[in-house]
Amino acid sequence: MKLLLVLALVALAAAKFEYAQEFQDWKVKYNKVYETKETELERQIIWESNKKFVENHNANSDKFGFTVAMNEFADLDAGEFGRIFNGLLPRPSSYNSTNIYKPSGVKVPDTVDWKEKGAVTPIKNQGQCGSCWSFSSTGSLEGQHFINTGTLVSLSEQQLMDCSTKYGNHGCNGGLMDNSFRYLKSVAGDETEDNYPYTAENGVCRYDSSLAVVTDKSYVDIPQGDEDSLKDAVANVGPISVAIDASHSSFQLYNSGVYYASTCSSTQLDHGVLAIGYGTEDGKDYWLVKNSWGTSWGMEGYIKMSRNRNNNCGIATQASYPTGVN
Repeated sequence: MKLLLVLALVALAAAKFEYAQEFQDWKVKYNKVYETKETELERQIIWESNKKFVENHNANSDKFGFTVAMNEFADLDAGEFGRIFNGLLPRPSSYNSTNIYKPSGVKVPDTVDWKEKGAVTPIKNQGQCGSCWSFSSTGSLEGQHFINTGTLVSLSEQQLMDCSTKYGNHGCNGGLMDNSFRYLKSVAGDETEDNYPYTAENGVCRYDSSLAVVTDKSYVDIPQGDEDSLKDAVANVGPISVAIDASHSSFQLYNSGVYYASTCSSTQLDHGVLAIGYGTEDGKDYWLVKNSWGTSWGMEGYIKMSRNRNNNCGIATQASYPTGVN
């Protein structure tokens, strides 16, 4: 099988790649270096396939409502990308929430952006580690801490990765936001990013309770699939941890506009992110979402996801936030 792969790659190397120079330019832009020529050829094949996908999609961007781009992830296919970056674990089938959000019943603003209010830390980068759940967790904790104290503090994802395993989280191998909130309730709290910095690797817990700065007392789940309740919570509570289906090439290569995918699942969720606001753009309702893939992805690290379109990508299926944060 290995010999056949090598022969196929050699044959492809002899062929003229349609975007050869553009691939080289892209490698320079994103500082891509491959260990072997065979590996580079494999990556170039995938890159060219994604290039054609991007060109075809953007030629019809008016129909789709959003654009895609050849970002730093363009040498990965959707399957391997998901295995590396999308680390949300499925909720246990026995899961039964005891704290369900009750909408305020008060009319909320048409537009909310907690970033503009100072409740959102700068975009972070999880690297090649399935730790998205930890970034979603710290995002809602950071927001609640700011709302309650007036101080914005960047919290440690690495502590959650290293120390919450007995609560069901597994570092780079996946986790759940609610598990993080349960863990923090049991200890003095989360340390700052500076004191317990991110490494994008699984590590040994070195938590120091004397350095903890933010904790919680419990957490609340948004009613499953209820976008109206999620909107109410974003407006009245703050940034909310949400889970989505991010398994599509169009999400991996998202660039701008209001994202919608007709094949997006509302139940098969694989990625944890943070809903920090909502609004309407050119007549399309959207959620403003903070991702953890760096600033070169999407709209400088953010994405606008379709709102009021049958819970597209499951954004309201598994949403929650910590309570009693101080």
